[in-house]
Amino acid sequence: NDLLSDQVFGGPHRSLLAFKSIFAICAFATCGGYYGRLQVKVDCADRRQSNLSINIDFGYPFRLEQVHFRAPLCEAKRGEVLFLDGDYSSAAQFFVTVGVFAFLYSLMATVVYVFYQNKYLKNNRGPLVDFVVTIMFSFMWLVSSCFWAKTLSDIKAATNPTQVLLLISACRAQENKCAATQEPLWSRLNTSVVFGFVNLVLWGGNIWFVFKETGWYKTGHRYPTRSASGKRSSEMRQRLYSESSFDQPDESFGPTRQNSFNQSQTDYRPYSLQRHAAGGNYVCQIKHVSPSCQVLCW
Repeated sequence: NDLLSDQVFGGPHRSLLAFKSIFAICAFATCGGYYGRLQVKVDCADRRQSNLSINIDFGYPFRLEQVHFRAPLCEAKRGEVLFLDGDYSSAAQFFVTVGVFAFLYSLMATVVYVFYQNKYLKNNRGPLVDFVVTIMFSFMWLVSSCFWAKTLSDIKAATNPTQVLLLISACRAQENKCAATQEPLWSRLNTSVVFGFVNLVLWGGNIWFVFKETGWYKTGHRYPTRSASGKRSSEMRQRLYSESSFDQPDESFGPTRQNSFNQSQTDYRPYSLQRHAAGGNYVCQIKHVSPSCQVLCW
């Protein structure tokens, strides 16, 4: 069970799948399920034509141009039908769509990690697809969150009580009194913007961890760079050169020592040789005498 858990949820991006799903739900639920109400009153000088409770209801997908309400004219015994301004459905629907698809992909990825782990890693296709999709969702969360944040500010301006009261003809007359008795609550939509940027951090921050599972990252670490390989080959050449220097004959050994050295290749007996040099005395011992002998000096 522990091994299966490490394989399925070993990577950081896999461990955060639950958070991706939860925050995606929070993002599209707080936006898609919003319902707001603005209530205004028109107190006419005549008093008989006053309307102290005019309800203006709106919500997702925020097609405010279709939201209408009825207000009194005060000068005549009739009223007028007014509409709010603006259509902000594109940004809201795009934000909700990204959230829904991000939630569905997180669920699908969880199923693949748990039940189709071998197929996911086969031919490196699974990690590559996961890497590309993660980049796409990171970009879409960035665009949708910024777009929705800007659109939300426009919705607040379009439903501002001062802006709405200017649409009512009776409120333009100084003798009539108009005011807002109830304003919509924006905390839910403000939270949706926060959830959008939280999803951006979750998906964008996991791009590196998903990339580490792809063949591109593994290939780069499997084969070292040219500078590193060149450095290793240079060190190997120096080591071989220092070892091969003992195989060259030296006249200072003399015939006797040269013969004893040659004889040691077949006798397999340790020898202690002493060589005089300008820098001092070096005692060399043939540790293992064979056709390819090894000499230790100190």
